[in-house]
This record gives sequence, structure tokens and C-alpha cells, in this order.
Amino acid sequence: MSETITPTTAPYGSWKSAISADLLVEGSVRLAEASLVDGRYYWLESRPSEKGRNVLVQYCPQNGRRDLTPAPIAVRSKAHEYGGGSYLVHADSVYFVLAEDQRIYRMKLDSAIPEAITAEKNSRYADLIIDPLRNRLICVEEDASEDTQGEEPRARIIAIDLDDPLAQPAKTLQEGADFYSNPSLNPAGDQLAFLRWHHPNLPWDATELCIAKLNPQGDAEEITQVAGGENESIFQPQWSPLGELCYVSDRNNWWNLYKLGQDEPLWKKEAEFATPQWVFGMSTYGFISAKDILCTYTQNGCWHLGMVNMQSGEHKTLSQPYCDIESLHCENGRAVMIAAGAESFPAVTAFDLSSSTTEQIASSNSRSLPAKLFSVAQAVTFTAGERSVHGFYYPPHNPSFKAPAGDKPPLIVFSHGGPTGATSAGLNLKVQYWTSRGFAILDVNYSGSTGYGREYRDRLANKWGIYDVEDVCAGAEYLVEGGLADPDRLLIKGGSAGGYTVLAALTYHNTFKAGASHYGIGELSSLAKDTHKFESRYLDKLVGPWPSAEKIYHQRSPINDVEKLSCPVIFFQGMEDKVVPPNQAETMVAALRERGIPVSYITFASEGHGFRSGDSIKLALEGELEFYSRIFNFPLAEPGPGITIENL
Repeated sequence: MSETITPTTAPYGSWKSAISADLLVEGSVRLAEASLVDGRYYWLESRPSEKGRNVLVQYCPQNGRRDLTPAPIAVRSKAHEYGGGSYLVHADSVYFVLAEDQRIYRMKLDSAIPEAITAEKNSRYADLIIDPLRNRLICVEEDASEDTQGEEPRARIIAIDLDDPLAQPAKTLQEGADFYSNPSLNPAGDQLAFLRWHHPNLPWDATELCIAKLNPQGDAEEITQVAGGENESIFQPQWSPLGELCYVSDRNNWWNLYKLGQDEPLWKKEAEFATPQWVFGMSTYGFISAKDILCTYTQNGCWHLGMVNMQSGEHKTLSQPYCDIESLHCENGRAVMIAAGAESFPAVTAFDLSSSTTEQIASSNSRSLPAKLFSVAQAVTFTAGERSVHGFYYPPHNPSFKAPAGDKPPLIVFSHGGPTGATSAGLNLKVQYWTSRGFAILDVNYSGSTGYGREYRDRLANKWGIYDVEDVCAGAEYLVEGGLADPDRLLIKGGSAGGYTVLAALTYHNTFKAGASHYGIGELSSLAKDTHKFESRYLDKLVGPWPSAEKIYHQRSPINDVEKLSCPVIFFQGMEDKVVPPNQAETMVAALRERGIPVSYITFASEGHGFRSGDSIKLALEGELEFYSRIFNFPLAEPGPGITIENL
């Protein structure tokens, strides 16, 4: 017989939970960049317990798993600041970007001794591929050596001779555009496909798919643009084993799969077969056989797995237990991906075509937690003005506790970063940390989010700070009207661009009673003038061209209307953040301090844009919980870290 638990009655927010901040650090890793080469699986693990060090891991079905890169080696590209595409396994070697100096290194798979194959210079690299015919490595280079003359880093596609890589400079194959990505060689080795784009566009706005013919010496000739251009975003060009070029395009409003030479999608569907290209190396499909594509797509916020036959056009959705899928790569009837379910942690997952089954290779969390502890996402749609807006609602849930009769839970509205991004329904302990303590969560895919077509994504053009803010407020009010949230305890949190939505919502609306800004933006013109190349023109579309639209920047910057902000805010900031510099938070904190508004400012000396160290992740979670408990006067099940709250 199963044991019946009688829940303890306790106020929302004060429930004791098994999902501790320590659990997120000690038992968890962040998984990225899965790949499958010669029957072996590879991926990166970012380990909070090792201060966020990215470790390259190999899994061999015969011999199990092992770390390929010993401490203190960390694998991480900083190209475009967000990185990605940072390693490549080929034959008996791995090529990777070393986090410390951003040079590319080569290391035998049976060795732990890396050798540099790029010179010491102020460059960053990503999207590594091998040109086997010419024994060279092709990649994207972001060269900042001209920075002393006030120029932006220069982007190019280069080729590195692997016979003697340091003897001579790398050969430039392409340059002149502001950005490049996704170099891809056809099987014959005589054509190189790649993406390029230009300011003020980002890759989800307008990209150009080009093909360069390669002569026998490997020089690029006869460059032809074959797809993309104004108002068309191309994603992941990739050659099939038979030499056919495939890619994803949003020309029909939805990111659908295409084959070069055909006007209609391979699978015409009101779904997204791509995701915004924030990092290098993203992959949503692959060739699992010469004619079959295994792909993943998102529809109504949930990711699915599908198959498409390139010749017949037949397609089908495969049954599988996941709702969030990324980093999909294929090889000879098998595939690897990083997948999460509503009640299962993100995991490196193998797929076998012959049986259509999946197998977990490595989980992002080593702890075994019963599913009964988890609050399961419920997809919701609500209106903001005349707009339909989407999100996921998580009710407070802890089988050991219940709230006093008649109480309504505090609600935290999550505002994701980007703002061109999306949230999903996959199991996330940073959500469960709150729901298991008695908070309701609304994770909003506000206007401008991806996954709902280009028109939805383009809603935020010239409207950042307006539509996103109205959407998060409308979501909170929707749950209040449904009796699912306490109107006097409506909270909002977000990081980066999500942090801007937080500060704008708290300044220009009265919906929320407190908020948390994680490396968020308070002053838009500073961001337009002081950020990295990749996003340096991002606000041209979201707000208006700088500096001609300076008045709009001023009007939408919370720092310029701080007298309208009258509720408590806690700020978290990495002091090495190059994307959103610390002065953004410091200016807001100083203004609130001067006005006597309760404010807390927690800094992390060695963190950049996003927190990687276990100590930082733990303090951010526990500090935010303590902040809310002291603002709203509810007891904590366990003592907080003892943060300082000024003006309280």
C-alpha cells in the first residue's frame, strides 16, 4: 500500500521544498552542443560546481562515458559574445576553442595534450568544419585586432592548413559582410555554402544563403546568393549525402524546410523548424539516411520530432515523450539531441531509426526526483489589447503542503531574454524551485517571441518596451481574474532583455508589486552606444534607428522616469558583463536608493552575461526568495543568505 501524506497547512511562499538551490548547483549541469561522430556521442557540460567550466564529454556505447578535456581546460567560444559551435570531432582528433585565450586547439582523442593551431591574436572562432580533400579546417573568425583603430571586429570565413597550421596565415575564403555563419561543404568538396548578413539585421531578420565554388587550390570563386535577402531569415544550410542543399526559410511566415531548386517547402506546416540563431552551431534537422531528414519543430510552444523523405515528400510526426528538443545531429540511422519532457530533465538523448526509440545518454541532473514533486506546465492564451499572447502557467505544487483556505498564491511572471527568444514547457528546476515553495509562475512568450510564426515575431518591431510590457501585465491580470493569483502579490522577474521588460513594467504600469532584474537594461541609449557588434544595431528595429530616434529611446528608458517606479526591486549583475554593462544596473539602483524605494543590489565579480558559477546561481535564487519574503512578510522554511535591502 502507498503511504498517504497529509499536507501541512502553511502560507504560500513558506513551503519547505526538496528542490533546493544546492540541488540546482551540485546535482545539475547545463548541456549543449551535442554531436554524433563514428558511433560515439559528444556534448559540452557546463558545471556550476566547477565555476561553470565547459567540459567536453564523450560517450561510447562499448566503453561508457569519459571527460575528454581535463581541468582546467574549458571549451567555449566567445564569438558574438554568446558563442556556440565551439568544437569539432573528426577522425582521431577533436578541435576546440579554448575559453581562456580563444585560440583553436587540436587534441588526439586518446590524449589530453592539446596543441594550438591558431596564432595568438585578438580573434574568436566558431562553426568549425573539416575540408578532408585539402586537409584543412574551415571556420568563422571574428577578428578584433583592428579595435585599436575604432573599428568593429571583422567577420570572415577562413581555412587553416592542418599540415602546418602555424607556419602561415589562414586563407580567407569570404569577407566583406558584417557577419558569417554555417560554412558547409558539399560531399564533392567543390562548393561551400554559408550564411551572411549585414547591419542592422540580426539572423532572424534577414540572412543571405550563398554558395561559393572552390577551385582545386581551395580558393572561393563565383559567389552566388541562392536564397534569402530582405525580410527572409535562412537557418542551417546543410548538404545531403547526395549533394542536395537544404535549409530552413521563413518566407511563408513559418520557418519551414526547403531544398534548393524547389519553391515549396519539403513539409509545409504552420510550425517552426528553426529557432533564433543566438549562438553558432544550432541544428534542428539532419540526414539520418541518404534520403530521409530527421527534424524537430515547434508548434504552440511544444517541440516535436518528425521525418521527411526528400524524394517523395512523405512526412510524419514521431511519437516521443519530449516537449523541448534542440541540438539535433544525425549519422547512419541514428541521431543525438538534447531533449526534455514536462517531467524529465534535459538529457543527451539517442534516437534509433530502425526502432524509432530513444535512449537517455546523460542527464542534466544526477538526482532522482519523483515526478509528483513537479508542477506541470499548462499552455495558456490570453489577450493584450487585440493581440493573442501565449505562455505557460505553473500552479504552486508541493504534495507535503497546502495553503490556508481562501488564500491566493503570489505570482511570478517570467520574462525571457532576447527579446527574440522563447520559453518552453520542458522541466526546469528554476521554475520548480518557486512552485514547490508555493508560488504560481506564468512564463510568457510575449509578442516578439519565436515559435508562433514571423508575424508574431515581428510584432515587436518599433514596439519593444510597449507590447512586451503590456503582454506581461495582461498575463498577470488574466490569472488574477481567473482566481489563480493574489493581486497584491504580483511579481515579475527577467534577465537581460527580460530584465528591461521587468523594469519597464514596474515603471510604466502598476500591475506588479515588486520585481527582480537579472543583468537587465534600464537605459536604452547606453545599450545602443555601448554593446558588442552582434547586437549593436539590434535596437534599430526594436526601438528605432540610433541616433535619429533618440527621443524614443529616452521615452522608453525606465531610468528617465524613475519617479514613476514606486515598488521594491532587487538587481543581480555580473561585473564582467560585456552585453549589458554594470552601469545599467548601477544607475537604476542609485536612483531608487535616492528616492527611498526598497532596493537590493547583488553583484558577482567574476560573472559575465548570465551566471555560470554554482555560488552565483545559488545566491541569486536564495537572495531573490529572501527579498520577496521580507517585502511581503511571509516566513521562510529555511534561513536566507542575509541580503542587504536598503530603504526597507
